Amino acid sequence: MSDFLVKRGELGEYRVAESETPDVGTGEALLRVDSFGLTANNITYGVMGEAMSYWDFFPAERGWGRIPMWGFAEVERSEAEGVEPGTRLFGYLPPSSNLLVAPAGVDASGFVDGSPHRAALPSAYHRYLATGADPFYSASTEDVQTLLRPLFFTSFLIDDQLDDEGLAARGPIVISSASSKTAIAAAFLLAQRDGVELVGLTSPRSAEFVAGLGIYGRCVPYDAIGSLERGPATFVDVAGDGAVRQAVHSHYGDELAHSMAVGITHWQELGTGTGELPGPRPAFFFAPDRVVKRSADWGRAGLEQRVADAWHPFCEWTEGWLEVIHDQGWDGLQSAYREVLANRVPPTTAHVVRLG
Repeated sequence: MSDFLVKRGELGEYRVAESETPDVGTGEALLRVDSFGLTANNITYGVMGEAMSYWDFFPAERGWGRIPMWGFAEVERSEAEGVEPGTRLFGYLPPSSNLLVAPAGVDASGFVDGSPHRAALPSAYHRYLATGADPFYSASTEDVQTLLRPLFFTSFLIDDQLDDEGLAARGPIVISSASSKTAIAAAFLLAQRDGVELVGLTSPRSAEFVAGLGIYGRCVPYDAIGSLERGPATFVDVAGDGAVRQAVHSHYGDELAHSMAVGITHWQELGTGTGELPGPRPAFFFAPDRVVKRSADWGRAGLEQRVADAWHPFCEWTEGWLEVIHDQGWDGLQSAYREVLANRVPPTTAHVVRLG
């Protein structure tokens, strides 16, 4: 068994380690990891590994961690009732050749991993969906699913919360890291709502791309935040850049209706620009909490169907601008990881790693 390990607290240090493939006991199944997407979202998992317990999903040797990925796996061996070898699954995976799971709640749609070490972790990350019964799934869009499906789910929940709390109608929604995949999906959904004004904050090098997407009403470089009209606004902070956050809060002050902290695509600048922030205290957006709320409101199946209905038009729309880069094996994974970690991946491209 092979694992891609990164050093906790020092994401630039990484290696591939070999170990014994685990035995499959009664009630367990061994998955073979096939493919997964690698984006800035995965770097966020690494940066927030300690604070948000991301390291705990797939334990590794002391001081090292396995950054969670989203992708496809197949059941290689099974001693779990109702889980058949060869079943293709979508879910939360380690950057490893295999994953041992303890399937629970098995039905036609898949199962949850009931492994004891995951019991206290957010349930939104436990489910493995059988592709044969998955309303999201299409074999022709597997690459886009690995890259954008988990981000889209987060974006759907962001859009839903902004609308649910009436923020979409209280002045412009200002989104940082507007070229990131999470921001793009959220903007795509928000742009379909009547009367929503969207402002995309981005770097000068990405400004042309962001403007060309046609979903932001206005594209503003980070150094021109002061050119925005003052008044009520909502800040959706996908960048996590302290200097950008400071500039937005200072510009809008107490008129900022809400400051939603979503991600840290600018993870290198996480601690910069810190100081007393005018306006509301940033509120961290934690997608699993929103999943719990909407699952209670609509039922889990109702939530998933709503997301799937919104996903298919978005997936079709991405074909006009997204280029997938395919990376093969452990060398390909390490090369892609270096590119993503260094923020050298253009917004028009994204990496899919295939281990199988």
